[in-house]
Amino acid sequence: MTPDQGDLLLPLILAAVAGYLLGSLPFGYLVARSKGVNIFEVGSKSSGATNVRRVLGSGPGNFVLFLDMLKGSIAAGWPLLVAWGAIRAFNVPSVLGYVGLAFALLGHSFSCFTQFRGGKGVATGAGGLAVLMPNVAGAAVGVWLVVYFAVRYVSLASIAAALSLPLAAFLFHRDALALGVAGAIALFVIIRHRANIVRLLKGTEKRIEKKKDSEPEA
Repeated sequence: MTPDQGDLLLPLILAAVAGYLLGSLPFGYLVARSKGVNIFEVGSKSSGATNVRRVLGSGPGNFVLFLDMLKGSIAAGWPLLVAWGAIRAFNVPSVLGYVGLAFALLGHSFSCFTQFRGGKGVATGAGGLAVLMPNVAGAAVGVWLVVYFAVRYVSLASIAAALSLPLAAFLFHRDALALGVAGAIALFVIIRHRANIVRLLKGTEKRIEKKKDSEPEA
């Protein structure tokens, strides 16, 4: 027995619209604008936490990181909490969570509030996966940390973490839907980093340098 398609259409539309609008909230742009900076005109011209941190420092950057993760978590998590009666019996809320996260990634990267500009989706994706597949998210965070501290390239760490998602989903879930979602997110993140990949190959990508002990505090 399957739920009536008409019963599922409205929840799917609501999850998609709410996910896109949540993802579109341009926290990086707003935080930078509060400091008198148009984040789309400086650094990598991305509104993501990495560019905000590079331009404005760790405080604003970490704040944007938290907010971008939060909107991904909410977009993926609210359908798990607000199910539609009998639809819960068909395990649809998990599917709605994936839909919410997918559209949150689209909103974050192509925000309707900033002329369809945005970030690269790493923090938003991590926040959503922490709700939907916490073990997969944890594995990806571990990969990110290892690669980042080894080479100090945020972009390379993000790409490596994205590549680990399908493998982690296969190892932990062995579920076609989870594997498909993880693979789609990985592909999306890598495509959004295509300019970084070119710079990495050319040797022109900027790395985060370690702060020297003798360096005075800012």
